[in-house]
Amino acid sequence: MFSINRRGFLAATGGVALATPFIMSGKARAAEFNFKFANNLPLEHPLNVRLAQAVERIRNETGGRMEIAVFPNNQLGSDTDTLNQLRSGAVEMFTLSGIILSTLVPAASINGVGFAFNDIDTVWKAMDGGLGAYVRGEIAKSRLYALENIFNNGFRQITTSTTPINGPAELKGLKIRVPVSPLWTSMFTALGCAPTSINWNETYTALQTGVADAQENPLPTINVGKLYEVQKYCSMTNHMWDGFWTLANQRAIDALPDDVRASLEKNINQAAIEERADIAELNKTLKVDLEAKGLVFNDPDTAAIRETLRTAGFYEEWRKTYGDEAWGLLEESAGKLI
Repeated sequence: MFSINRRGFLAATGGVALATPFIMSGKARAAEFNFKFANNLPLEHPLNVRLAQAVERIRNETGGRMEIAVFPNNQLGSDTDTLNQLRSGAVEMFTLSGIILSTLVPAASINGVGFAFNDIDTVWKAMDGGLGAYVRGEIAKSRLYALENIFNNGFRQITTSTTPINGPAELKGLKIRVPVSPLWTSMFTALGCAPTSINWNETYTALQTGVADAQENPLPTINVGKLYEVQKYCSMTNHMWDGFWTLANQRAIDALPDDVRASLEKNINQAAIEERADIAELNKTLKVDLEAKGLVFNDPDTAAIRETLRTAGFYEEWRKTYGDEAWGLLEESAGKLI
């Protein structure tokens, strides 16, 4: 997924990487505490690079008492399967998008409300502040524990094969592929699009055959999916932000001694902070690379698109869904949406 910069990125971060599959060694089996940590990202993703560094620090700080085996790239099953394993205790830790987690914890998708965040600094103000704390509290009600700092997946952009998106006018009637999610469908319907829910593994073909003329994803996903082969324009809408919560089985983390748990939380939270900067830097490089592959970039009038959502009642609808407390915390950082 991030192979375009893998050599340089690994060099810059000390060359730490995970084996694939990451198999626990004899030393790991002899440790007092052994955790399986799953995620759905490729080995080269900055999350896995930073996670490998954190695992090593935890091992050293605990004197080998704790070992964490990391399984990237959905090695232990789909997101839904792995979430079930996490809840049962078969997997101790898992990073997962808040929007996907919302099937279990509805409030977890609130960070994906369309055009809520003007920039990444506003995201961190919300997710490291009151809104993030609220979501973690809602996650705890499902007997899962969410670590404090969320990893960065980034803002999502719209690509099209027909015309660049300059404002609301180009969105009218646009056949756009969206993930299977009420939040996405609701937003693009409010914008006058014709959203079509298509699984990721069918997206390239859908765009190639004209089932959909457009799609939306962060730049790294656009790159790994080679969507530049079937799309011409990339409009930097930044219409949704998404991140990966680090989730732990509550019973498993509660069973750790205080010093081991403190080392685990400190180092994985540090990894999340470091990964945020890595993603920001990688996105700059990816834009240049995608331009070289033929994508034409533009910056649309996002204020006008956001106003279209407001007048269509999108924000009011989702305020009722999330409730006044959660919505108030969102607006505390993002500003008034209604």
